[in-house]
Amino acid sequence: MTSALGLLMILVAYLFGSISSAVLICRVFGLDDPRLRGSGNPGTTNVYRLGGPLPAGLTLLFDVLKGMIPVWSAYFLGLSPMVLGLVAVAACLGHIYPLYFHFQGGKAVATALGAMFPVAFEMALMLIATWIVVFWVSRVSSLAALITVSLAPLYAYLVKPQYTVPAFMLSALIIWRHRANIVRLWQGKESGFRS
Repeated sequence: MTSALGLLMILVAYLFGSISSAVLICRVFGLDDPRLRGSGNPGTTNVYRLGGPLPAGLTLLFDVLKGMIPVWSAYFLGLSPMVLGLVAVAACLGHIYPLYFHFQGGKAVATALGAMFPVAFEMALMLIATWIVVFWVSRVSSLAALITVSLAPLYAYLVKPQYTVPAFMLSALIIWRHRANIVRLWQGKESGFRS
């Protein structure tokens, strides 16, 4: 029963994560498709570039909720930390490879952050603080995201050790999704405000 419920929640998380907040919000505000303009990434930073703070803020909110709601539901249902980690990864995979949007998604940073709120609120606050500090110093969104997610397993170990492995799974996924950004950072070609 528990395994079947876990598989169901993983599937639900992927389908929920597949709802592209950036694309839908840009349509509502009459903006260009974020997959075709700016950085080409359907995420908060690119939506900000295209439409300003209001659509970007709504994109951020809904991307966070895409991770938070499935994990909170799984946590409420009493599923194990490992299953919670898989639910979180599934939500992020939905964001990265959205079923409803030709599998052209974003980087899943906000979705991963939302997935961490239900199980480790202190950790989520530590991650937010890290992102703000790194972005304030560097003005490069991708660098802030990479450093933040790299520290997630350490923060999990310090706050709730049972979630260290799930945090590592999320970190590995997001770092892999940022591999093109890593190359540009290494080459010194990564521009500010790029997600």
